[in-house]
Amino acid sequence: MNLSFFDQFMSPHLLGIPLILISLLFPALLFPSPRNRWMTNRISTLQSWFIYTITKQLMTPLNKKGHKWALILSSLMIFLLSINLLGLLPYTFTPTTQLSMNLALAFPLWLATLLTGLRNQPSASLGHLLPEGTPTPLIPALIMIETTSLLIRPLALGVRLTANLTAGHLLIQLISTATAALFSIMPAISILTACVLLLLTILEVAVAMIQAYVFVLLLSLYLQENI
Repeated sequence: MNLSFFDQFMSPHLLGIPLILISLLFPALLFPSPRNRWMTNRISTLQSWFIYTITKQLMTPLNKKGHKWALILSSLMIFLLSINLLGLLPYTFTPTTQLSMNLALAFPLWLATLLTGLRNQPSASLGHLLPEGTPTPLIPALIMIETTSLLIRPLALGVRLTANLTAGHLLIQLISTATAALFSIMPAISILTACVLLLLTILEVAVAMIQAYVFVLLLSLYLQENI
């Protein structure tokens, strides 16, 4: 019984072919392609407003040099948001519950921000490893601590996204299983747990959006430190 709860996090296969690539490409089909017309429909207008709002929110703390990352960060935000929300639908697979995928997204982007800082302002980037005014005996220990905290940033990004989504999916499955099991025994308790399940689902929708935003926001803050 306990093993079946984790079956939802296994990558689905069809004839030995992993379907995770299809689940990664599917969100792109939900967004209408832009058209060269003066008048657009409501969906295109809503899409443009949504992308503009996300880009403005992410680029406000950055200077003009960081605006070159607007396309990457906005696309990543929409990508993660779409996958997280689609994963809440029944009988679907959420790729962002896989730690390997989240690390594959976090590590290259974190490394790119780090290399950008080392190329453009190496002294300022290395200066973050040693706070100003540090006593001389504490310098080796602080350098090791700051270096460790710098290197675990991509791991923290991936683990945070994976843990939050995995915990939410497990809670939804546990409560839904309890609701179905109690329906024939104690209908009143089953209705109560169904109400809890509804509230938890609404909470998970908010968590899916917040975690996608936090993932990209932290990357933008890492970028801000290095430009």
